[in-house]
Amino acid sequence: MRFGPIAVQNAEGAILAHSTTAGDRRLRKGHRIGADDIAALTQAGIAEIVAAVLEPGDLGEDEAAARVAGEMIVSGIEVKPAGTGRVNLHAREAGVFVVDKQLVDAMNAVDPAVTLATLPQHAGVEKGQMVATVKIIPFAVPGAIVDMVTSLCTACEAFSVRPFRSRKLGLVQTMLPGVKDSVLDKTVRVTETRLSRSGSRIVGERRTRHEEGDVADAIAALADESDVIVIFGASAMSDPDDVVPAAIRAAGGEVLRAGMPVDPGNLIVLGSLDGKPVLGAPGCARSPKENGFDWVLDRLMADVPVTADDIAGMGVGGLLMEIATRPQPREAPKRPATARVYAVMLAAGRSSRMGGPNKLLAMFGDEPLVRLTASRAIASRASGTVVVTGHQEERVRAALAGLPLEIVSNPEFASGLAGSLKAGIAALPADTAGALVLLGDMPGVGSADIDRLVLAFHAAGGTSVVRATHKGKRGNPVLLPRALFPAVATLEGDTGARHLVEAEDIAVVDVEIGEGASIDVDTPDAMRLAGGILQE
Repeated sequence: MRFGPIAVQNAEGAILAHSTTAGDRRLRKGHRIGADDIAALTQAGIAEIVAAVLEPGDLGEDEAAARVAGEMIVSGIEVKPAGTGRVNLHAREAGVFVVDKQLVDAMNAVDPAVTLATLPQHAGVEKGQMVATVKIIPFAVPGAIVDMVTSLCTACEAFSVRPFRSRKLGLVQTMLPGVKDSVLDKTVRVTETRLSRSGSRIVGERRTRHEEGDVADAIAALADESDVIVIFGASAMSDPDDVVPAAIRAAGGEVLRAGMPVDPGNLIVLGSLDGKPVLGAPGCARSPKENGFDWVLDRLMADVPVTADDIAGMGVGGLLMEIATRPQPREAPKRPATARVYAVMLAAGRSSRMGGPNKLLAMFGDEPLVRLTASRAIASRASGTVVVTGHQEERVRAALAGLPLEIVSNPEFASGLAGSLKAGIAALPADTAGALVLLGDMPGVGSADIDRLVLAFHAAGGTSVVRATHKGKRGNPVLLPRALFPAVATLEGDTGARHLVEAEDIAVVDVEIGEGASIDVDTPDAMRLAGGILQE
């Protein structure tokens, strides 16, 4: 192929290298010049163009791309038609992509004019997803080069998509004191979602003590009905002889490897029992975000073997995106020296149990309860205070007049607590590290109590939930880290911060602040006992 400037009168049959306008005619890059084009170019005063002229033995870019793609041995792959020197190849079914890297490298080493790009080895793919593309760089390439490339393809398979198979999974979850049912329930839901991409399902679950014998019994009980067994330990595996790997052996199985060079996912256990895979899941697998557990599970679901050597080879590329909510992240979170915590005070409720009066306007000494609570938040270590109003908004705003705070309105206050919480969080500055959710009807919570929660938040690295307690029982306020703000936006109805704390897999720090954490004033009797006087 000859490439370069060419006189227009000699350009018939040449391939235009750059888009050109000739009068009202637009000639695009790659267009083959015809007699009409020459006339239009000449009339437009264009005497020379840059073009490619094929020589004997050359293959045009589309023909060359189609030849290369057509000669490759592939399976589970749909080869698309050639266009602009490219042939795309797509997965016929969802599964795992398997590629012969040495072959692909050899094909790409023949000549820079012919290229083949693929997904990474063992990538999970969806049905119809592009997995590879053949691209011819110039407008044409000598046929001899294409012959050299295709001659490499005849001896072995270049790549394939191994389709997922529907499998039956047995799930074991161990328990220790303090492990909440909500965490175990969430783990089931996350696991079901992971299995859905392969059409697999959980056929049995056992919840048992975190003891070797109990876990071994649970494995044995699930073995007959399951193709794969997954164990979530209440405590992370920290040694090859820890509870989960020891239980696999006690059940008659074999531990192939404990630990993997993929993070998150380091603490996985790979074992087998009577030829069936048994996995000890790392704690990060309770999150739906990608981690090393996905790499192993997907391959097993596609009948791609996973050996100890395979796992040992996963280190390059094994540093995955951090899961912000896991209890022990790789590094302490990077935050300003004074990460900002803002107070979000909820003051939109209707006081329906009071029988008429608005409890937030009850007098404590010489000021309304809503002003007393807001003043304490302002005097605390919180960087600022946002108050959400709704019911009797004008009266509540008047009670807060003159205080250095921001007021936001929740016109949907009657629909429940969630709307007020969402409005408050949405009003916070972009640099907010945490939101201390403060109820407007808790006269027992003082500035010093708020300070203790803020200090505990900073001491825990600024990523944990911090919750006020009284004699070990959860109460209010609750301080939410920024990582939970997106979850707040999904709340509906009368669901508040407590639901998030229970539903999300995130560390919780409890801070004892005394009876103020449990005193609210929902009824006239409670208001009287707290020292407040209701106003009509």
